[in-house]
Amino acid sequence: MTTDTNTPVVTNFIRNTIDADLESGKHQRTVTRFPPEPNGYLHVGHAKSICLNFGIKEDYIARGFASECNLRFDDTNPEKESVEYAQSIQDDVHWLGFEWNGSVRWASDYFEQLYLYAEELIGKGLAYVCELNADEMREYRGDFGKPGKNSPFRDRTVEENLALFRAMRAGEFEDGSKTLRLKIDMASPNLNMRDPVIYRIRRVHHIRTGDAWCIYPMYDYTHCISDALEGITHSLCTLEFADHRPLYDWVLDNISIDCHPQQIEFSRLELLYALTSKRKLNQLVTEGRVSGWDDPRMPTVSGMRRRGYSPAGIRLFAERCGISKSENVVDYSVLEGAVRETLEAEAPRVMAVLDPIKVTLTNFEPGVTASRSAPFHPHHPEFGEREVPIAPTIYIDREDFAEVPPPGWQRLTPGGEVRLRYSYVMKCDEVIKDAEGKVTELKCSLDPATLGQNPVSRKVKGVIHWVSVEHSVAAEVRLYDRLFTVERPDAVRGEDGQYQDFHQFLNPTSFKTVTGYVEAVVSTASPETRYQFERLGYFVTDRKDHVAGGKLVFNRTVGLKDSWAK
Repeated sequence: MTTDTNTPVVTNFIRNTIDADLESGKHQRTVTRFPPEPNGYLHVGHAKSICLNFGIKEDYIARGFASECNLRFDDTNPEKESVEYAQSIQDDVHWLGFEWNGSVRWASDYFEQLYLYAEELIGKGLAYVCELNADEMREYRGDFGKPGKNSPFRDRTVEENLALFRAMRAGEFEDGSKTLRLKIDMASPNLNMRDPVIYRIRRVHHIRTGDAWCIYPMYDYTHCISDALEGITHSLCTLEFADHRPLYDWVLDNISIDCHPQQIEFSRLELLYALTSKRKLNQLVTEGRVSGWDDPRMPTVSGMRRRGYSPAGIRLFAERCGISKSENVVDYSVLEGAVRETLEAEAPRVMAVLDPIKVTLTNFEPGVTASRSAPFHPHHPEFGEREVPIAPTIYIDREDFAEVPPPGWQRLTPGGEVRLRYSYVMKCDEVIKDAEGKVTELKCSLDPATLGQNPVSRKVKGVIHWVSVEHSVAAEVRLYDRLFTVERPDAVRGEDGQYQDFHQFLNPTSFKTVTGYVEAVVSTASPETRYQFERLGYFVTDRKDHVAGGKLVFNRTVGLKDSWAK
């Protein structure tokens, strides 16, 4: 083994376990997997898991070890699965910058092997066909304070169970009429070990196997065997599966398979001001509360992508969340901060005005009043420069003008001066209003001696952004904010102690559209081009609706500072 001493090593209890296994010779390589169900779009919690599993592969390769990570779909619940979801997951993993080992794997690849292992368990007297219905099974199972009792079908012979199971596969029984259960311990303090169901009859068309099967294996049974068949060394999952680990181990200990992966649990991510439940996110989509799974307010990977978050920003966020067994509750500002930090270095800067006031420059002289070029980024000269043209009429943002300025105001006022970014010092000489008293135009004059120069004998502190009316381009600008107004929208209890409906905490101002004016240099930008609009925040050209050279559509990604800070 060779180790790159320049590679930063991220330490956590999972890495410590892997290091110990490699050091002891228990394993000569690492094999992890990311095993989503294709029943929805991935969210930010899945992004953390992706970064963990694929990050292990990348980091250990950099340290000189053989390392792989598989992408495997757990496609055992065909009613809720679709090709659309499966494709979106592959797209998300690639967009985040990761590559899986070999082809995409599917639990359905192993359906025949899973079936044969079930027959093996029946042959060993460790599985039986049960005819209790769901309500009866629940009653027989008991609860945390009461042990379960054996099914009346538990003592069937091996021959009878094999015949019934084969008839189940052949489609001879009605849906839900029979299940295959493991014979473990109905008095176990761990409810997962009380003779769990591992097969059920369900006639549903499967996205890959069609109608070839009318019995489908359960997740707990499928998952551990799929891991073993793929030679997974460390099976990483969230803490809610800790109580399932004894079943994971029991299945592998009782079938003739020569690999036994180690399941290790870590805390799942809870992001404040967001939901990380696929079921509840699906509700928002199906009820039309959002425009789709990729709505830029959604905490899905595709939503964050459309919002303008960068892969680097999401990976930095996952790194900052850390890996532990303690509660992992993270404020939305941590995600926004990671995105903001990565975009600061990679996004070129231009000027835009989103709430314009028309400004007439009364002393503009064609051929005399000059324009300047400006860099796209103050710290990255390799980004190049662009001309920032000035004209007799410009736009400034309404919030940069105040007739009655508050204390400490450093922007434009009647009779006051400001510096136009990359241009002259400008003085407001006259304010024009409409019949309702709203300011509609400012008449201002430029100090011709201040292009690239400080004014003589006075200081001008304020600098504001602007665009030329003649040279700017109109754009649809979509202003997005957090989707919910409370930290934990699905965990708010009412006076009666019951959880309140999370819908009532939807933020009514989470989305609005304005017409903005942007430097013309953006007009040829392709979809998913990120910019910093100076003094306003980070914006991205929409990946679906923006048309280079045609309809320009920008989404606000994140402001320059946290607007939700307490």
